[in-house]
Amino acid sequence: MLDEVASRVPVSVGADCVQVAVDGVDGSGKTVFADELAQRLRSDDREVVRISVDEFHHVRSVRYRRGRNSPEGFWLDSYDYASLRRRVLDPLGSGGSRSYQPASHDLATDLLVSPPHRHAGPGAVLVVDGLFLHRDELFGAWDLSIFLQVPFNISVARMAARDGSVSDPEHPSLARYVQGQRLYFAACTPWQRADLVIDNSELHSPTLVSVR
Repeated sequence: MLDEVASRVPVSVGADCVQVAVDGVDGSGKTVFADELAQRLRSDDREVVRISVDEFHHVRSVRYRRGRNSPEGFWLDSYDYASLRRRVLDPLGSGGSRSYQPASHDLATDLLVSPPHRHAGPGAVLVVDGLFLHRDELFGAWDLSIFLQVPFNISVARMAARDGSVSDPEHPSLARYVQGQRLYFAACTPWQRADLVIDNSELHSPTLVSVR
């Protein structure tokens, strides 16, 4: 599967970077898949910049302004897309400077951060993992986008095994997250916007579901 996906990552005809998104619900395997794809691309001698949207959260006062249990708040207020665009997507986009910053927020301390600028080489591949990457604010950003399709009963069970959380996706304690992601589905149908939809229910044997 990694060979198949890597073969579909465009090659820049100039100095511009190529931007790839790995989207999916919590527990779908986004980070691992993105890391493995990055390593696969590096094995082809392609320079890769790895970014996670989790480094671009809003501060808590914004994230929880609709209430700590609000699904709407999770869907609408979790991430600072303006900072993601300004610090990563625009400089690594068409005609950009290729000088980027990999984060804007420290989740543990809830502090805004401004890390030193890094520089991507000509034609580097940006691989971004995270939730909600097919939302309207990011429309047109991606040269290739991937949606990892995993049902909530599987993804939530994975998170429970990892974090010791509740394994029932309908449990009230998970309403903010599960219902927030269902709002995303209703608004954006990410599996229709994605270039590649991959069933990642079986981590060791992902299956290509559709190609756009």
